[in-house]
Amino acid sequence: METAEANAVDWFIDRHVREGDPSGTAFEDPWRQLTRGDLAVATRRFAGALTAGGIGRERRMAMLMLDTIDFPPVFWGALRAGVIPVPINTLLTPDTIQYILRDSRAEALAISEPLIPALLPLLRATSSLRSIIVAKPDGTAPAPFDDPRFVALNDFLAAGDPETQTVETSPDEVAFWLYSSGSTGMPKGVRHVHGSLRATAETYGTGVLKIAASDTMFSIAKAFHAYGLGNSMTFPMAVGARAILLPDRPTPDAVLETMARFQPTIFGGVPTLYAALLSHPMIGPGAGSDRLTRCISAGEALPEDVGVRWRRMVGVDILDGIGSTEMLHIFISNQIDDIRYGTSGKPVPGYTAMVVNEHDRPVQHGEPGELVVKGPSAAEGYWNQREKSRRAFRGEWTYTGDTYTRDADGYFRFQGRADEMLKVSGVWVSPFEVEEALIAHPAVLEAAVVGKQDSDGLTKPRAFVVLNNEVPDLDMLSEELKSHVKQRIGVWKYPRWIEFVDGLPKTATGKIQRFRLRDV
Repeated sequence: METAEANAVDWFIDRHVREGDPSGTAFEDPWRQLTRGDLAVATRRFAGALTAGGIGRERRMAMLMLDTIDFPPVFWGALRAGVIPVPINTLLTPDTIQYILRDSRAEALAISEPLIPALLPLLRATSSLRSIIVAKPDGTAPAPFDDPRFVALNDFLAAGDPETQTVETSPDEVAFWLYSSGSTGMPKGVRHVHGSLRATAETYGTGVLKIAASDTMFSIAKAFHAYGLGNSMTFPMAVGARAILLPDRPTPDAVLETMARFQPTIFGGVPTLYAALLSHPMIGPGAGSDRLTRCISAGEALPEDVGVRWRRMVGVDILDGIGSTEMLHIFISNQIDDIRYGTSGKPVPGYTAMVVNEHDRPVQHGEPGELVVKGPSAAEGYWNQREKSRRAFRGEWTYTGDTYTRDADGYFRFQGRADEMLKVSGVWVSPFEVEEALIAHPAVLEAAVVGKQDSDGLTKPRAFVVLNNEVPDLDMLSEELKSHVKQRIGVWKYPRWIEFVDGLPKTATGKIQRFRLRDV
């Protein structure tokens, strides 16, 4: 049954206006604040302007927006109108952005002004875009445009009716798309329904994270990403908490400055950033926030050593977990009262996970296999990718492509992507396990491990290592690291080759692209 109450906007925005104080701050960025009441009005205006502009229900509207208080009115305003917002990673190449615009058949685009110069030729050539809505991060008017399709966000909102009604939907109606950030190939459009937003807020947001109205949430994962969408929008909005948005790159300096300025109680990071922050000279208790009580991590598995050092130096544990674009947010996680570093934890209440073999049968404890999961936030499928949808979504189960083990106590441990596992001396070796051992050495900041054939044609681990500081004798360090790995995880698992590099290739969301290292 279709109702206005089934539209996610009603539960996340209108419910708070009806039941609480609309003057409370919902979002804050370096320049401005947005109250819950103003957010409700802005989303109605945006929905009305979309309708007036001929962007109808179930049509797609792309978003290339930095994390400022302009992001929420655009995303939720589209949902209110029944239009499908498609947030796009702002760090993607122009070619990939053009692919997504064409693949999604977006009829409108909301874009932050600083992103326009690099994309202007692309935007001019994309004739399917009927409206290009430009937002300046500080809220001032953007420069004039010579293309009639371009309109300032403030002018677009002013043209919308503040009394626009919410489109009636079903909880199972597609609400928005997110494009997956796969390590290879072009991203896939993942279609999510209205009901999934509330599902993640109630399972992970309040069930695991225990977020409350008194909290302030700061996430370095951007809102265009599934992890960041939950952290920065749905979780705080679900309970009436405050969210801090950072439009800039989350460098350690920028993160520590934001922590000190806004004093968040909850921080959402990724393993790479946690490691970089631990190497920053200003790291200390609370990472700059006297109010910090919880930290979370996702995107890639958190090395045990990073979690232990963070707890020792910052005084707050990190709840590491695994989520995916296909499942919208974290579905296996460590919990506040149940933390085991080096693992992804246990299934979030409401989700079921298994490790299965190639015949879809559960494996024994400690045996590697593919992680499969079922739960209320699974995507409807991929857009125009029938075979890949069939592979990933099978009945109630979503196949993640991640190799995991599950121990006798029920904790899940990441081993690597299925196509990244190495067979060394007849035994499967997890590249992540080798990386984790390397990172535990005080000289190592980051590491990536791939397979390489030796002179006999046998596969052995090869490591690429980023150091914390300059080391006078790299040959000596290389031998020291090999011995270090042997002692921690086994003599057959140590990297036969170690190469010291300045940085590792990563996706725009921070995941290491190991495939790019195989042919180096």
